[in-house]
Amino acid sequence: MCPHPPPTARRWDGSPLDQRRHRSLRVSATSPSRLLRTGQTNGCRMCGNRIEWYQRDNHRPISLHPTEFAATDVPASCRWHLSCGIAHRHGDGSAWCRIPHAVLCPRRTLTARLTPCMAEARRQLAVRTRTLIDTGLFTPPAPTPPRTRPEASTACPTIRPVVQFLYTRYLAAHPLRAIQCVAQTRARHRCPRPVLDTAAPTGTWTLLPASSRTGQQALPAGLMAVYDLAHLPYAEQLRWRAQRCTAHAGAPGAADLALTQWQVFDPLIHHSHIRPHLPHTDPNSCRGAKP
Repeated sequence: MCPHPPPTARRWDGSPLDQRRHRSLRVSATSPSRLLRTGQTNGCRMCGNRIEWYQRDNHRPISLHPTEFAATDVPASCRWHLSCGIAHRHGDGSAWCRIPHAVLCPRRTLTARLTPCMAEARRQLAVRTRTLIDTGLFTPPAPTPPRTRPEASTACPTIRPVVQFLYTRYLAAHPLRAIQCVAQTRARHRCPRPVLDTAAPTGTWTLLPASSRTGQQALPAGLMAVYDLAHLPYAEQLRWRAQRCTAHAGAPGAADLALTQWQVFDPLIHHSHIRPHLPHTDPNSCRGAKP
């Protein structure tokens, strides 16, 4: 009997051999959103279902349902569309739209009236949440304990500094030394380096008026501590806005693996983060208050 070896394009058992080369994802240098979609898919911490994170036009993140819906089946207030990786409110004139996950999340209180199509999608998410819980793949978060009175709390709050650059004040999510770079490394992990680099030009702590907007009513605090970067070069301020370390500041080919965590500072909303003294002179500052 003569042997019949399989062709080179198939394995020994006759199954096809996939010889396609896997290409890594790349982001255009001119893209408004430099986020990799593979790094922005996550599970909802409330229900465990899959969500996709996108940036809005005001640089704030929003979680959208991964599938599209017909625009005729979604109210105008719940329609979102994507353009160059940026999420915009309302439709773009097409027949399809995206919906925020908070509207369909089965463990959240309804904030809008659902159409039959949206109600069915919410029911399917509820069934999948129950399946994930029964199989042990998802554990719902514990109920939040009741808040204690401010005078009874002795724990030191997290110091979130106010940083000023590009003529705007931003509230950081972490202390200055803990602000991490959002760029992706060659190993496809998030860069562990901090944005604050002592070898690069640094900002200065200064006391500025709490209300920076013209015509805005001043708060009782008067002055507040601000980490001012306005005197730095324009490229250095852009590096802080992009939340990148000095190694990835000049790497246009490196994509972002996380969202920037800057919030536009509003003295009326973020009044609890106003510090009337500089970090090294604050008599009531806790450990770690220095940048």
